Amino acid sequence: MGFNCGIIGLPNVGKSTIFNALSGAGAQMANYPFCTIDPNKGIVPVPDSRLVKIAEILKKNGPIPTRIEFIDVAGLVKGASRGEGLGNKFLGHIRNVDAIVHIVRCFEDPDVVHVTGGIDPTGDIEIINTELILADMDVLERAKEKIEKLSRSGDKDAARRVEIISKMLEHLNGGGLLKNLMGRDGYADIAGEFGLITTKPVLYLANIGEGAVPEALLKKISGYAAADGSEFMFIAGKLEEEISELDHDEKKEYLDAMGLKESGLERLINSAYRLLDLVTYYTAATELQAWTVKSGTTAARAAGKIHTDFEKGFIRAEVFEYDVLVKCGSEHAVREKGFMKSEGRDYLIKDGDIVRYLFNV
Repeated sequence: MGFNCGIIGLPNVGKSTIFNALSGAGAQMANYPFCTIDPNKGIVPVPDSRLVKIAEILKKNGPIPTRIEFIDVAGLVKGASRGEGLGNKFLGHIRNVDAIVHIVRCFEDPDVVHVTGGIDPTGDIEIINTELILADMDVLERAKEKIEKLSRSGDKDAARRVEIISKMLEHLNGGGLLKNLMGRDGYADIAGEFGLITTKPVLYLANIGEGAVPEALLKKISGYAAADGSEFMFIAGKLEEEISELDHDEKKEYLDAMGLKESGLERLINSAYRLLDLVTYYTAATELQAWTVKSGTTAARAAGKIHTDFEKGFIRAEVFEYDVLVKCGSEHAVREKGFMKSEGRDYLIKDGDIVRYLFNV
């Protein structure tokens, strides 16, 4: 399982409640800041109706879904980049995630204190983003000092790195997140080398109460998300936690009664999956299993995710599409009608592919 999302936000915004609903891991919750000192981790199966259908057609028992890891990082506060509230430790946890789910409080509750004194979603977002920006600036400024010494000796590569870092610092100083610069040549290499936080894709998740939907607050957050190229959605965290405790039949009955196809948490998992630009493909040689890879992954690299021997000894991949399987009704019919394709190591895996690898040990 190689992909994860860090759940961040101010203290008391409902991060652990949402994490509990996602993972069933029972994260500690309390009405005071820094309850979550060490990050809680939960590996969550990605909802996948295709996997169920493939199992039915291929007559495979116990299909194994792909998974994504969620990490509940302790609440950040103003001054975290300077170490306030154990901020440096918490920021270190965020550097290691692939994407960020930023929880924003949009619910009133007199029993749960708000660390800034009142509901102000965009203000809360800016507190967190400012700390992330300052943390990245600190890392880059220290790196720049060291690399400038090399550039003064005539090292052209060092000079180019200093140029990129200077532009990054300029962007951060203007309040921008570095994720919007990652398409430029050389920038992603610098970001990866120094573990820069603001390069990560972000989903702003509004946590609302169980009453009326706060449309005005949600509009502010969705506008903020659109402006910085992030995604946005909302859920009622406390309600989702309660739904997550129901068994499968009770959950389905509840969602049907509400006229919903899936829970808010299932939408969150799927959104996180899209945020990371992942695709799902399937193998069914012995057991049926779903696998997660980045969009644009080659067949050989995807095989290596299963076992390194698959990549080293790759011969070819037999590939057919989910929609074709459903239309034909069996793998035999797929082959008979000529829809089974033989692909080489550079074939790019597509979402919904069903793959059989041929390889030498």
